[in-house]
Amino acid sequence: MALMITDECINCDVCEPECPNEAISMGEDYYVIAPDKCTECVGHFDAPQCVQVCPVECIPINPAHVETPDQLMTKYRRLLGLDAPRP
Repeated sequence: MALMITDECINCDVCEPECPNEAISMGEDYYVIAPDKCTECVGHFDAPQCVQVCPVECIPINPAHVETPDQLMTKYRRLLGLDAPRP
């Protein structure tokens, strides 16, 4: 389940540096989360750090990118290169 940032975002800049996967960036009007990089902090923290620091609570689960905890862990391992094929 990747997260998403809604249009309620006030561009306060606190979420972007908290993301260990660098999945958050400035979009056209407000911050956005790249679903292919978001693991909801699985592998890094017990809870999504962006959600923890957001002052307006505008970071829900993205219904278009629902993933199980195992899928999020697989994504985390892939992002770190831990599951890369060996030559």
